[in-house]
This record gives sequence, C-alpha cells and structure tokens, in this order.
Amino acid sequence: MRLEHIGIAVADLTQSEALLQRLLGRGSYKRETVAEQSVTTSFFTAGDGAAKLELVAPEGHAGPVQKYLDKRGPGIHHLAFEVDDIVAEMQRLREDGFELLQDQPSEGADNKLVCFLHPKSTGGVLVEICQSRPT
Repeated sequence: MRLEHIGIAVADLTQSEALLQRLLGRGSYKRETVAEQSVTTSFFTAGDGAAKLELVAPEGHAGPVQKYLDKRGPGIHHLAFEVDDIVAEMQRLREDGFELLQDQPSEGADNKLVCFLHPKSTGGVLVEICQSRPT
C-alpha cells in the first residue's frame, strides 16, 4: 500500500486550481466529473510526482462532499492509498475490524476503483483505498 493522493474538499474548484497552480508552479493535469459521487475533481502532481493532490468540489447541493463542506468547510478531506487488489484488500480490512462504507468497489476519478473506510474506524480520518484500472 502506498500513498496515492491527498484529497482536499473545496467549494470553488476554479479558484482552488488557480491557488495550487500558483503554489506549485504547474497546472492541473486532469479535471473530471464523477457523477456517482456528485463531485468534480482536479489532480495536481506534488514534489517528484510520487503522490498527488486531488481537489474535490461538489456538483450541485447534495452528496457527501457538499455535506462535508457544510459541516467542516474546505480542507483536507481524505487520504488515498493505492493497492494492487482492491477486493482482497477490502476483505482483509473488513476482517481486521475496519468499517467500510461500501460493499463493492466503485468507479472513482483518475481511472481508479475506490472504496472508503469510515473515519470512526481509522482514527477520525476518511481513508480511501484505490486500484488503477487497466487502460
């Protein structure tokens, strides 16, 4: 398992993209909407490119990211770790007592299958595990 990205919840994606572009000296390499999660995401490489930053903005006035923003405001939303076999990792984590927020992986941004772990079982931090899909 390796750190894949840090997700940051934002209310205004365009404004946040401009801020990160100024900060990092490079623009977003990908922007996409994930209808299933009611979000639009924008990805930036950080440092040597080993890990990424994902800006996550709600689409519309519903969905988990909008609820997060309403409750906590913008900021770090989740940590994502890449795994080789998401189904096997979900089973291992469930057996180890972690609470998964879904029974099956779902389609995520950046050509990934994803599963989220409930923060109450991960020390208060929303954790995403993800697996790259073959292209």
